[in-house]
Amino acid sequence: MTVPHSCGHRNCPHCQHFESQQWLERQLQKQVPAEYFLLTFTLPAELRALVWCHQRLLYALMIQCVWETVRTFSQNDKQLQGIPGAIAVLHTHSRCLDFHPHVHLVMPAAAMDAVNRLWRTKGGKARKNKKPYLFNHKTLAKVFRAKLLDAITDEGLALPASYPETWVVDCKSVGTGEKALVYLGRYLYRGVIREKDIVSCKAGKVTFRYQNSKTKQWEFRTVSGAKFLWLVLQHVLPKGFRRARNFGFLHPNSKRLIHLLQLLVGLDPTRALALIKKRPVLPCPCCGAKMKIIETRLPPFFRFDTLGIT
Repeated sequence: MTVPHSCGHRNCPHCQHFESQQWLERQLQKQVPAEYFLLTFTLPAELRALVWCHQRLLYALMIQCVWETVRTFSQNDKQLQGIPGAIAVLHTHSRCLDFHPHVHLVMPAAAMDAVNRLWRTKGGKARKNKKPYLFNHKTLAKVFRAKLLDAITDEGLALPASYPETWVVDCKSVGTGEKALVYLGRYLYRGVIREKDIVSCKAGKVTFRYQNSKTKQWEFRTVSGAKFLWLVLQHVLPKGFRRARNFGFLHPNSKRLIHLLQLLVGLDPTRALALIKKRPVLPCPCCGAKMKIIETRLPPFFRFDTLGIT
């Protein structure tokens, strides 16, 4: 049985399923005993043109300023007083595929005090009958705004004539973090739109669907074929740029620390891996048994001399 190769491009909606699964497994294996939070740092519309002109630089500055913001808050927090751990993922698209750069951060309400060798968590709820609390989202937005504007100025870039004083940061509890990581892994390697969300493609028009984040209802958008291609291609990151990054005690260099914490508290990270679907097998068309890949090869290229071309 011959199976054709996929293109392997990291923005192809068909490819990279296995790579996404591997990334998710690596993150779930580093779970720690704490309440997890999903933070979203959004860039205002007035700065999007500047980011578009300097994508590699400003994408990196956004991620770095997000991490420096939460690290500062964790060090100053009375319950944490240490270095946190975080998983940052850059997204450049809105649900309707417009250019909308923002950074998602999944982080546990915990910190490591390296000086005193203490592990601290921020437990319980902020107030009675209230949801779990990490940091004030308005204060996070103010600090993030100041750090990013200073970083842009230090790079010698000119800021727009006007930009809002109030930026938007969302901070919500996500329990043990599995569902938030699954959501982030969905768009990590496979582009910004699923093929099943493309409803129709005819008469030079493309119609696709997306879910409204506020109403949770499915909406449809119809654009020309060229416009649709532009909506997708504008979210292709600069070559070699890493969309996902780990910080603090969730950095790959902290594997021994994570394993020690899991051992001390009796946390089994393999339970979270049950949420992941296994890589589909190739069934035999005759008996239905699982087949193994015994050889991979590419078809030979056409030789110009055999085609009469010199």
